[in-house]
Amino acid sequence: MKPTSLTGRTSPTNRPTSSTAGLADRITGSLVGAAVGDALGGPVEGYAPEQIAERHGGRVQGIVGPWNGDAWRTARPIAPYHKGDGHVTDDTLLTHALVRVYGTVRDHLDAYAIADHLVPDLMTTPRWIPELAAETLPLHRLFLAEKWLVARLHYGHVDPREAGSGNIVNCGAAMYMAPVGLVNAANPEGAYAEALDIAGAHQSSYGREAAGVFAAAVAAACTPGATPDSVVEASLALAKDGTRAAIEAVAEVAARHRDFETALAPVRAAVAPFDTVGPDYRAPSLGARRPSRLHAIEELPVALAMLLVGEGDYRRTVLGAVNYGRDCDSIATMSGAIVGALHGEAAIPRDWAKTVAEASRLDLHAPARSLTEVTREIFARDVARRRAHEAAFHALTATP
Repeated sequence: MKPTSLTGRTSPTNRPTSSTAGLADRITGSLVGAAVGDALGGPVEGYAPEQIAERHGGRVQGIVGPWNGDAWRTARPIAPYHKGDGHVTDDTLLTHALVRVYGTVRDHLDAYAIADHLVPDLMTTPRWIPELAAETLPLHRLFLAEKWLVARLHYGHVDPREAGSGNIVNCGAAMYMAPVGLVNAANPEGAYAEALDIAGAHQSSYGREAAGVFAAAVAAACTPGATPDSVVEASLALAKDGTRAAIEAVAEVAARHRDFETALAPVRAAVAPFDTVGPDYRAPSLGARRPSRLHAIEELPVALAMLLVGEGDYRRTVLGAVNYGRDCDSIATMSGAIVGALHGEAAIPRDWAKTVAEASRLDLHAPARSLTEVTREIFARDVARRRAHEAAFHALTATP
């Protein structure tokens, strides 16, 4: 295999190539891979790599318990969630909610679909919330930046295409866009455009841009023969402004590493100039999360960097994301979704997936079965629409 132009490295040949996985397997791998990454990253979210290593006696190598042990209920009163022990977080809850919207609409989505279907789902249908160990409305688990969806769309009656304006700029919309990439499998441009439309209801600026680029990365990973390098190149072909610059910066650094241990500090240094949160994740800077054409969310570039460092291997990629710290549940969600789309479900450690499914009381395969069916229907509609356009254009250009 020839080296790619991005890193000059060849992909390892001792694991299955992406071309061996079919559509259903890629969709399953992506959604299960995202959920498992989310659960692994949840308990160490918000901490620095050094703090994580000190707390756990070294780097996290799998599923761990809550950071504060049995005191998790009172340690952080503003967020009394049982993170750890295989529990998924809001990243997975919103991903599955978006899959349900696709199951209802059974076609491509836009910002109005978020207002008409996602918001009511979050507000009206109780579901099992692992971190709360209770059946309740998903809305009760969401972070304030995600509750914005309800405030703006349900109570504020804002135009869905503009509702994201004014929200803090973060990865809240990007973190659940994997289904958009899967519905547009092997069509990064289509995934990018659809995710930008959907995310307009939730985010603006570089938060919205990241949603488009992440969906494009997942779509690119579904392309037969795709590699980590080709996924990053497809992302760069579409990314704009600070998001593109941040991905370029971390990709250059990642190309020099094959072990996340040595990559953690250099990757952070590479993305830092584009990140508005600042060095202390729990004490954001004054410029944090404000619209900008020069900046980027941290999570997506780091997820792509760990994909390169891990060379598309699920364990190496996701554990790199987890041990990076900071918003590592979302970083691991994104990187896990991309690797799963590249290689299918077999890439994900079976014991991790089993533990997460049982601990979270979730059928991790049901959303994938639903989305696979819907994806096939959407593709058939796309073909019919394209044929109708071709016929109309032919009639317009036929010689009189």
